[in-house]
Amino acid sequence: MALRPEFELIGSLFRPLAEGAPEALSLADDAALIPARCGQEQVVSVDTVLAGVHFLETDPPGDVARKALRVNLSDMAAMGADPAGFLLAALLSDRLDDGWMEAFHAGLKADMETFGLSLYGGDTVSTPGPFGFSVTILGYVPEGMALRRSGAAPGDDVWLSGTLGDGALGLLACRDDPALAGLAPEHHQWLSERYRCPRPRVSLGRALRGLASAAMDVSDGLFNDAAHMARASGVCVEIDRSALPLSPAARILCQSDARFLETAVTGGDDYELLFCAPETVRDRVLAAGQASGTPVTRIGRVTGPGEGQVSLRDVGGAPFRPRRGGWVHLAGGSGDDGSGGCSPGDAVENAG
Repeated sequence: MALRPEFELIGSLFRPLAEGAPEALSLADDAALIPARCGQEQVVSVDTVLAGVHFLETDPPGDVARKALRVNLSDMAAMGADPAGFLLAALLSDRLDDGWMEAFHAGLKADMETFGLSLYGGDTVSTPGPFGFSVTILGYVPEGMALRRSGAAPGDDVWLSGTLGDGALGLLACRDDPALAGLAPEHHQWLSERYRCPRPRVSLGRALRGLASAAMDVSDGLFNDAAHMARASGVCVEIDRSALPLSPAARILCQSDARFLETAVTGGDDYELLFCAPETVRDRVLAAGQASGTPVTRIGRVTGPGEGQVSLRDVGGAPFRPRRGGWVHLAGGSGDDGSGGCSPGDAVENAG
């Protein structure tokens, strides 16, 4: 069944999602009206996910909707912001039909309810290329309290939320990679779900206001993103490989083959929070993690002033050097847009 015409699609699927959001003006005008909030700064971010690059064409439509929202929610978490609403641009191809879009709508609606989001508006276009979705998300943070990448100082601890590598290893699981053939079904499922549906750490980001000296989300791989943060702060960072938090599924794979550890460190798509905080607030950081229901692990330290150098120390202090730094979005680029990647492997990659 082919897709309905644009205005029928908007009226039947997207306008109902804007109900209860007066800012959206019932999606009947050329733009939304977003009021300012006294004493708060507005935080805005945009990420695009494309089939074959950021998700697999065979992924369930509801999961595609959730991932499109959640990678943006992760940006809000990294800034310590409270997400409020979003704009959605849908790039639709003739490979989609009404059934696919209805399942996408259901996933989008469920996550809007989970995270308390409003749909403010957007756009729909047809494309002969890969289909995808671009989300522009808006949030708020008290004035002067936004978390930034640029505040890390020598002597600070380096922390990571959740577990590392599940996203990149989950892509292998979603592809039924033969290298994972011996993995137990429950571990295979865990990794697949972690790739398809990231867990944005919004509550933790909020709890880190006033504690974290620098923060960002891990979308391009820990090694790469640690370098982004260190460069923005003008420092050097040392990470202890033995301290890296791994899920049971990732630990089994990393212990079986060192190549899986490299994938975990450089593959991206984790959407965990990487942050620094003074040593003096360790107990408060742990309490913030507990209060937000998010495990946090101290994985290293800021060693001194520098130009973004990151060292990863193996057991016993020997350097561990990955063959690549992480996801790079464009040839010759740095991957700073934070939109993550789909395929662990070479520096410039595609999942198609």
